[in-house]
Amino acid sequence: MDTEYIRSHIRTIPDFPETGIQFKDITPLLLDAKANELTLSALHTAFHTLSVDKVVGLESRGFLFGPSLAASFQAGFVPARKKGKLPHKTIQKEYGLEYGKDILEMHTDAINPGDNVIIHDDLLATGGTAKAATELVLELGGQVVGYSFIIELSFLLGKNQLLKDIPIRSIIQY
Repeated sequence: MDTEYIRSHIRTIPDFPETGIQFKDITPLLLDAKANELTLSALHTAFHTLSVDKVVGLESRGFLFGPSLAASFQAGFVPARKKGKLPHKTIQKEYGLEYGKDILEMHTDAINPGDNVIIHDDLLATGGTAKAATELVLELGGQVVGYSFIIELSFLLGKNQLLKDIPIRSIIQY
């Protein structure tokens, strides 16, 4: 896997969305066919030995590679969205942010009991959103079999918020 090629297509935007934040922008990965293909391949390869029924993509950048990742497993894609964005009956979990709280929702019929689920997002930071998604999957009777991220901000220790003994894979670590 050519992680340096992928890394070279992630740009850092200083002071976005607020002063002191070094935002990791993955949109250049989408602009370059090779970077896009390498990223999807790396995400799939990390879990290729698993049986996967659903990939849960976290709003909103988890929607960029999540559907393709699901298709690579011949699995369904489930969007996990902020409160009020899904049109059907939902369940929800509140989670903490550095600057407050938010609510993550999922359709009640998105996960079937016993489904093997990968939770995917572009970035693992503090782990709050992925933890909320985990709780939603478990509440619906699914089992989390993996966590998939393009980028991990290791110094924020987000892994500590996620289920123990479940594979956590990130392509690039900062």
